[in-house]
Amino acid sequence: MTITDAPVERAVSGNRGTKLPLVAVCLGYFMVILDVTVVSVAAPLIGTALHASVTGLQWVVDGYSLVFAGLLLFCGGLGDRVGGKPVFLAGLVVFTCASAGCGLTPTTPGLVLARLVQGAGAALMLPASLSLLKAAYSDKAARARAFGVWGTVSGLAAGAGPVLGGLLASGTGWRSVFLVNVPVGVAAIALTARYVPSTAVAGRRSGLDVPAQFAMAAALTGLTSGLIEAGALHWTHPAVLGAFAVFLTGCVAFLLLERRSRAPMLPLSLFRSRDFTASVIIGVLLNIGFYGLLFLAPLYFQRLHHYGVLRTGVALLPIVGIVALASALAGRITARTGPRLPMVTGLTVGAAGLLGWLLAGPGTPYPALIAPMAAVGFGTAFTMPAATAAVMESAPAAHGGAASAAFNAARQTGSAIGVAAFGTLVAGDLVGGLHTAVISGALGFLAAAFLAVRLIREPRAAEASGRAAQT
Repeated sequence: MTITDAPVERAVSGNRGTKLPLVAVCLGYFMVILDVTVVSVAAPLIGTALHASVTGLQWVVDGYSLVFAGLLLFCGGLGDRVGGKPVFLAGLVVFTCASAGCGLTPTTPGLVLARLVQGAGAALMLPASLSLLKAAYSDKAARARAFGVWGTVSGLAAGAGPVLGGLLASGTGWRSVFLVNVPVGVAAIALTARYVPSTAVAGRRSGLDVPAQFAMAAALTGLTSGLIEAGALHWTHPAVLGAFAVFLTGCVAFLLLERRSRAPMLPLSLFRSRDFTASVIIGVLLNIGFYGLLFLAPLYFQRLHHYGVLRTGVALLPIVGIVALASALAGRITARTGPRLPMVTGLTVGAAGLLGWLLAGPGTPYPALIAPMAAVGFGTAFTMPAATAAVMESAPAAHGGAASAAFNAARQTGSAIGVAAFGTLVAGDLVGGLHTAVISGALGFLAAAFLAVRLIREPRAAEASGRAAQT
């Protein structure tokens, strides 16, 4: 055992059997995922109060995901170098302060800026959260259950965002959508400082790969900007084509810089693992469909059925109601069978749910959409814990933060793509664009299921491969 491992082992031993580390981490994680979707239902009220344009509201929604995804790899590497706990605590402080700024700002540019800072705090927290759970629960089955709870929190937060946003915005005003994070953040800071163990530090790694970080940020900014502006400017507009050119250039530069770097932000060797590579791609495809639908569903209910803010939030309850059961069940099944079965099952059910939205039209009764919404929520929640376990079990301990960051960067990139692309599809025709969007999302889910079948290995095969790699 190395010197840096000793305090970690003592911390884990001291926390064995307690749920407080899990509670602390999940409080922070709940806020992070909640704020991806909580603004969707409240956006019309924000636009009225701050006189925001449609483009301004898109940036309020997507700016958070953009910075979140863009900084995840950098923050994952930072956690590996200085430790997950200080990085997680720093993220909690930044996120909590930025949430207060969101709730107090008097202008749209101020809100966009505060949302960008929120995204930076979220990026600090998310990679560290999985590393902290891995350190807190040494038993593999206990870790799988902890990841199942973590996945439950993700699904609950994502689905609860529109519902909670509707309740808060209709009751106490849109500012409370952000201010509710402040007391939760303070509680998470206190619990983390007291009960969460530290993680091992990769002692041989030094420095941070800043040029690669800028390349990745430029790539994601170009992609998101191009997708958002395409709805207003059209796909062939020079500004849109230029944004996509920035995306491609940034991706190429990132890969070249990482290959040559002595301390890469994302060790490309991680992609030698089939489980890791497949799970990262699955994370992108899963979030495109799920978050894209969560963005479009409120628009559908408000514009075509003329639902108010609160009624829209309640209408989305079928997506939320099944999440806790699906995630908890997925965590248990993953611990027994490995990740392949729950991933394939969840993705197939989710695809069916997305295709069920082809029933949506101006006169479609609400009950006809309950089962499709429940299927999408179940499929997403059933898949995510298994994909998370596959990523974290495939990565060496010293690269846990980078692996977590890569997976979650992929997921948040998928979220940004889903909101931007699906929003662009409905710019001219809500119903027609919605149908095109859900077909695209369903095809993505089915492609992800195919990848899981082909590339995600059974537990015995994965363990044998790991032993071979160590010899």
